[in-house]
Amino acid sequence: MPTDTPISDAARASGGWNQAWDQVAAFDAEWMEKFLDMGTHSVRKGIIDPKTYEFLAIAVDASCTHMYSPGVKRHIAKALDLGATPEEIMAVLQLVAVLGIHSVALGTPHLVDEMKARGMPVPAATQSTED
Repeated sequence: MPTDTPISDAARASGGWNQAWDQVAAFDAEWMEKFLDMGTHSVRKGIIDPKTYEFLAIAVDASCTHMYSPGVKRHIAKALDLGATPEEIMAVLQLVAVLGIHSVALGTPHLVDEMKARGMPVPAATQSTED
């Protein structure tokens, strides 16, 4: 008997299913299927290779806005199975870590303003040169 959710079923069978999706799928299996279809389209269609897909999945799951540890673990394991090196995986993790730089860029000017308001010494910033 054909299923109406082949992508969801495949994710469950392969261990790629996030248990947090169980209740979502119970409410609206069709929406969940469309979500997974969209998220896996590029690798299923051969647009990007499976190792690159795993690198992107690691980056998304490890990002400061997502922080989904089971996904990071699963995608690292799959990337290694596909021939990724530990150095490549560390590079992905290091690249995604720069997302947090915006916190520093946002907060530092406020720190400088508050230091100046209190008469505290502020380190001199190096001026960048525009080409």
